[in-house]
Amino acid sequence: MFDSGVGGLSVLRAIRELLPAENLLYIADSAHAPYGDLTPERIRERSEHITRHLVEHGAKAVVVACNTATAIAVEHLRTLYSLPIVAIEPAVKPAVHRTATGTVGVLATSATLASPRYAALLARYGDRARVVAQACPGLVERIEQGDWDSTDTRRLLQGYITPLLSAGADQLVLGCTHYPFLRGLIEEIVGPAVEVLETGPAVAAELRRRLAAGALLAAPGRGEVRFLTSGAPERVAPVLVRLWREPVQLEVWSG
Repeated sequence: MFDSGVGGLSVLRAIRELLPAENLLYIADSAHAPYGDLTPERIRERSEHITRHLVEHGAKAVVVACNTATAIAVEHLRTLYSLPIVAIEPAVKPAVHRTATGTVGVLATSATLASPRYAALLARYGDRARVVAQACPGLVERIEQGDWDSTDTRRLLQGYITPLLSAGADQLVLGCTHYPFLRGLIEEIVGPAVEVLETGPAVAAELRRRLAAGALLAAPGRGEVRFLTSGAPERVAPVLVRLWREPVQLEVWSG
């Protein structure tokens, strides 16, 4: 699995719960975060480089635990590798089925919202409800820094969410794997009348389905979880430990 930083741990957690026997290798490409600020060419380059590393080290499947990398690079990766590559997709489909007001809000990075993949998602489901999207510059950086509940983070998040509530959204899609770590704060802001949707459990279920279809599921047992980062370990480790909620041994990756 890989993400631009620690956000993909929200997906890793769901996979660990559903597939405890699997050995999991997670790469946090923190030296290049946030991907939302990179060009599409650079995002494809980083995604290809990391996927190559995972495949060369024995991966039987790859999870792109980043909405931006999925939106920009996953189809390219699938042309290069035949192993299962599981992608992330904002939960627009379930949101449009659940909305009572007819309006769905989406929080995501600018790169995700500008991508052809997101446009295709809207083309499939956007005629069933009004989908209002909000780019969230600066939010990933705050999560990467462990700044999840400060006054400034709350103010930033409030500014992004208020237009969606004003538009009448009763479903709020978290279109970045980093954002679930602000879920408590988000739910405080939106109140009980708005449902907050994330994608981790759906990705875990899809990974299990793909592994089972290829007879690739691990034998019963307890697999190991390894963490690598391209960033400064002294900066990444405290945030990673706080999010994972278990002791971790973080390895430096020179990728």
